[in-house]
Amino acid sequence: MKNTSLILLLAFVLLGLTSCQDFLSETPKGVLSEEQVNSIENIDGLVTAAYSWLGNDHYTATNFHWPTGNLRAGDAHKGGNGAGDIFAYHALSIFTPLIADMSTFPPDLIDLNNKKWERQFTGISRCNAALSVLATVTEEEYPLKAVREAELRFLRGHYYFDLKILYKRIPFFDENVEGKDLLNISNVELTDQELWDRIADDFRFGVANLPESQAQVGRANKYTAMAYLAKTLLFQAYVQNDQNQVTSIDNAKLEEVVDLVTDIESSGSYALANDYAENFLYEFENGSESVFAIQRSINDGTPDGRGTWSSALNYPQSPEFGCCGFHVPTENFVNAFKTGPDGLPLFDTYNDANLNPAIDQVDPRLDHTVVMPGKPFKYDPALIHPGNPWARDPATYGNFVAQKDLEHPECPCRAANGPFTITSKNDVLIRYSDVLLWKAEALIELGRQDEALPIINQIRTRAAASTGRLNNASIYGVQPYPSFPSQEYARQALRFERRLELGLEGHRFFDLVRWGIAKEWLDGYFAVERTRRPYLQDAAFQAGKNEYMPIPQTQINLSGGLYEQNPGY
Repeated sequence: MKNTSLILLLAFVLLGLTSCQDFLSETPKGVLSEEQVNSIENIDGLVTAAYSWLGNDHYTATNFHWPTGNLRAGDAHKGGNGAGDIFAYHALSIFTPLIADMSTFPPDLIDLNNKKWERQFTGISRCNAALSVLATVTEEEYPLKAVREAELRFLRGHYYFDLKILYKRIPFFDENVEGKDLLNISNVELTDQELWDRIADDFRFGVANLPESQAQVGRANKYTAMAYLAKTLLFQAYVQNDQNQVTSIDNAKLEEVVDLVTDIESSGSYALANDYAENFLYEFENGSESVFAIQRSINDGTPDGRGTWSSALNYPQSPEFGCCGFHVPTENFVNAFKTGPDGLPLFDTYNDANLNPAIDQVDPRLDHTVVMPGKPFKYDPALIHPGNPWARDPATYGNFVAQKDLEHPECPCRAANGPFTITSKNDVLIRYSDVLLWKAEALIELGRQDEALPIINQIRTRAAASTGRLNNASIYGVQPYPSFPSQEYARQALRFERRLELGLEGHRFFDLVRWGIAKEWLDGYFAVERTRRPYLQDAAFQAGKNEYMPIPQTQINLSGGLYEQNPGY
C-alpha cells in the first residue's frame, strides 16, 4: 500500500481542513491507523464508505444538481425568501460572482462552491484509500478483488465526472500517487481531452470487470458502468477549446456511444417504466428505469440520516411540509410543454404567451413535473396546490412547485429534521430514458436521424400513456413525430425532448454547455423572462466564462497558487 494514511491526510489538506505540515505527522481522531485498515476484513467496509458518501450531501452542496443544472438553465428560479436567502444560489441564477454568504452556518458550509469541491474530492479520497488496501491482497485471499476494484473505480469515475462538468479543469490523482506528490498535481496538468480519457478509463475498467447484475441493490454493475462510459464519451465527443467553444465533434466517440447503448438495450437489464410517474414515487424506486441512483435512507443510525438533503429546501412553505419554497419552475419551462393540434412541441412559438391551462393542450409530463395552482400534488386529488400560500416570495418567483424530487407528506419514507422535510426516496442520477436519448443524440449528429426517430417516439409514446394518475388535471395531447425531414429538425426535436423528458432533474445546463449553445439560449431566455420576473434584470451569461464554475479560491490558496483559475474569474 502506498502510504494510505498519508494519502488520506493529504486528501484532507486538499479539502481545505488545514495546510499545516505538523498535522501530517499526527493520526487524526476517528481515523483508523494503516495497520487497522490494511486487512481483508475491512475491505468491504471501505467500499461501503465510498458508496455511502453519495448520500452525504447537503442542500448547500447537493448531489442532485438542481442549483447548477436547473437554476443556471432557465428552467427554475431559486425561490425561497428573496435574493438574500442563500445568495450563492441567486448568483448562480443570474451569473454574478459567488459570495461566501452562509455566515450563520458552521464554518465548513460558508462557501458553497468550495464545499461542493471538497465533498467530491472526499468521495475520491475514499475510493483511492480503499483501492490502495485492495492492492495489498490477492485474488486467492479475497475472491471479490476485481469486482470491488471495479466498483471503486466506477465510483471514482462518477465523482470525477461531476467535478469535470462543474469545473472543467480539475486535478486528477489515483491510488498510485504517493502521498507526498498529491500537492504537486495541478488542475491543468492534463488537457481537457486527457481528463475525459482518464475518467473514461475508470468506467472501461468497470465494464470489463463488473458482473451483469449484483445481489445488493444500489451496487454498480457492468451496464451501469457502460451507461456512465457512454455519457462520458458523449460529453467528450463535443470537443471544446480553451474558451469553452465547441470546435468539432468526434464521430468515433459518437459511434462508440451508439454501440454501448445498443449493448445496454440488448442486455434487457432496463426498460421504460409503464407510467412516467413511477420514476418519481418512493414505492417504485429501483425500478426498471433506474440505471443508477443515490440510495437514500433515514433512521439509519447516523445523526441526520442519508436522506434527501439535496431537496430539503424545495418543499412548499406550508404546514403540511414545513420549509422552504426553493426550486420554483420558470414560466419558460412550463410553456415548453405546450403542444399543437398535431401533438408535437411548438419549437418556435411556445414562449410567445404564458400557458393557459384552461385552453392550452400540453404534454402530460408537465403535470408529473410541475404543480400549478389548482392542480394535485403528487397525484393526490385531496392535496391541491392553493397558490400563493405555498410560496415564500410569489411576487419575485411565482408559485409553481417542482415535484419530481419531492414526496407526499404522508409517505412512509418521510422524516422531519427541524423545519425540513427529508425522505428516503432515492435520487436517480441516470434513468434509462436518458440513456436512450444519448443514443438518439449520437445518431442524429452522425447524420442517422432516421434511426433516432423510433427512439424518441418510444419515449413520447410512453408519455402519452402516462395520464392515469393525473386526474385529468389538464388538456393532454402528445404524439410521435411522423418523420424527421432534416438533421437540423431532428436535432431540435432531440434537444426539446431532453428538456421535457428530463425536466428539472438537473441535466439541462450541462446539455446546453455540451452542445455549445448556452450563451445563445440563455440570452434569449433572459430577454423574455426578465419582463416576467424583474429580479433577472441584470442577469447576463458571459461566454468563455460562465459555462463552468470558478475554481474555489480556497483551493487555489491551499495549492500555493499551483491551481489556475478558470478563464474570466
